[in-house]
Amino acid sequence: MPIDIASLDRRRFLRGSGIALALPWLESIAGAVGIASRRARPKRLACIYFPDGVPMPLAADPAYQDWAWFPHGAGKDFTFTKCLEPLEPLRHDLTVLSGLSHPSARGIHGHSNADQFLTGAATGPRGDYKNSISLDQEFAAHVGDATRFASLVMSTDGGTGTPRGAQTLSFDRNGRAIPAAHRPKKIFDSLFVTSDQDAAKRLALDHSALDDLLSDAKALRQKLSGSDQRALDEYLDSVRETELKIEKAKRWVNIPLPKVDAEHLELDVTPDSARAYLQVMYGLIHLAFQTDSTRVATYQIGRENGIGLSDHLSRAVGFPLAHQLTHETKKPDGWKNFGTYCRFLSEELGRFVSKLKATPEPSGEGNMLDNTLVLFGSASSAFHLSRNYPLILLGGGNMGFAHGRFLNHAGTGAYAGGWDGGAEPWQLEFKTEEIPLANLFVTMLQRLGVPTESFADSTGALALD
Repeated sequence: MPIDIASLDRRRFLRGSGIALALPWLESIAGAVGIASRRARPKRLACIYFPDGVPMPLAADPAYQDWAWFPHGAGKDFTFTKCLEPLEPLRHDLTVLSGLSHPSARGIHGHSNADQFLTGAATGPRGDYKNSISLDQEFAAHVGDATRFASLVMSTDGGTGTPRGAQTLSFDRNGRAIPAAHRPKKIFDSLFVTSDQDAAKRLALDHSALDDLLSDAKALRQKLSGSDQRALDEYLDSVRETELKIEKAKRWVNIPLPKVDAEHLELDVTPDSARAYLQVMYGLIHLAFQTDSTRVATYQIGRENGIGLSDHLSRAVGFPLAHQLTHETKKPDGWKNFGTYCRFLSEELGRFVSKLKATPEPSGEGNMLDNTLVLFGSASSAFHLSRNYPLILLGGGNMGFAHGRFLNHAGTGAYAGGWDGGAEPWQLEFKTEEIPLANLFVTMLQRLGVPTESFADSTGALALD
């Protein structure tokens, strides 16, 4: 029997959730950009992660000049190496940062840390595992109700992966992994083909079963152990999230999906065609932002451990496995080979960001990059080392960022070197004090319009003026 979403009664769902939903900007939803939406420029965030760290040959190594990932120099006086050279046309739209990391992960093997890249949580090397909310979802909680989709979560491998082997960058407020989408056609259809009415039908709950659950939950909770109480609370939280989705779907059900031109997207492409795959995944983010379908996106290019489809993306530049390149830097041309793969990633990042810059802002003056903040980085630098994360912040020209700089907080030589078969860099002792990456997150959230003074284990905001 068809379900009339507009007629669904809140009696059928959770009561007293304590969450108020703001109405969306109807001018934007209907596709008619009015004066109000022009004055209120949308702010967007894209977070992109790549695994396995970056080339960091010692200064005495002949490969240092060309294939060290971080630029040479500092401040405005810096030179890209061949790893980041494709970003030269965007020099004044980006800031490269070094010397930042998450304190809770600095003594942990780099393959365990993608989980906490956007959360800063102490997920640990083994044993009990608990994560926390990710940067993108913190921003989505602030702006997600203004768009059809609160956020777009993608990865090359899809799903959630495993604890310390995440295949998603995004975690909700309870630290639960949000499954990532990885099939371009399915992502496109969910954004621009499948109607909200269909989605709302799938989300609808049987009211009698839920009413029974709610009436029994309080009594049941009193009889449970502490761990079972937490499990029940997490379940009820997921039900509340479903209620919010249904409430939102009710408002969007009669709003037509945006019409887009997808002829330039190879929606049936797979990671076997690595370069084309990255281009279509970036293209989907661009379309989602351009149509204001969402203002928040994450894309995990690859998972750690050298596992999954994403490890084959290096085929784009003639190598069978990406992770293997990090283990072969002592071989002839080892740094060059690893750097060539990183250059490929830079090329596709540059293509995406340049497209944002070339696209007029749909809701106002300037271009989309002016109102879009892009974070690109990894949770490792030198071989499996969870320090000195390689980071690039791009865009956000209307958010007060002074780009065109290399903010070198790490100094020189502290973390360089490959693996010689002995102790790995992550096992060594370091006296250098690094800046919590969460300090950067605080600054990003503030510039994105989220009132906050802290995030995770931050000690303040990072100056980027």
